[in-house]
Amino acid sequence: MLELIVPEQELYNDDTNEFVTVHKTNLKLEHSLISISKWESKWHKSFLNSADKTNEEVYDYIKCMTINPVDDSVYTALTNDNINEIMAYINDPMTATTIKDIPGKKNNETITSELIYYWMVALEIPFECERWHLNRLLTLIRVCNIKNQPPKKMSNREILNQNRALNAARRKKYHTRG
Repeated sequence: MLELIVPEQELYNDDTNEFVTVHKTNLKLEHSLISISKWESKWHKSFLNSADKTNEEVYDYIKCMTINPVDDSVYTALTNDNINEIMAYINDPMTATTIKDIPGKKNNETITSELIYYWMVALEIPFECERWHLNRLLTLIRVCNIKNQPPKKMSNREILNQNRALNAARRKKYHTRG
């Protein structure tokens, strides 16, 4: 969870032609599967596959991430530092696990919240993980997929090298020449 302090500001409302005071607010945010589900249900497109998001979509995602009740005017009072802190939080891996990507192996599947829920069901990941930071959840899913794969078959060259090493170890152990 990310906690931000949105400072008190006086802003001008173009619609009502009035100055509005936005009081200092503590904003609590979670970048989770639940947040993405809320956002996708409103915008009807994949959050993870949509690289170009409008400012309206970005601010709406911040609203979807909010877990404490706040006035909507708070979002207009977010500072550049607040936005940078939110983006850093969204991009944080939130785990020590690193997974090496296999070159040339890309999946062009559109990833939506429903697909992530499917992966959770298929891998028997409990639904309380939907509140985890999304990057941490996706890493767990990738780890489960890797661990559930059958062992990779060895090539002929790898089999010959392994047999050569075993034979050399036996010759050394039994002090023989062959």
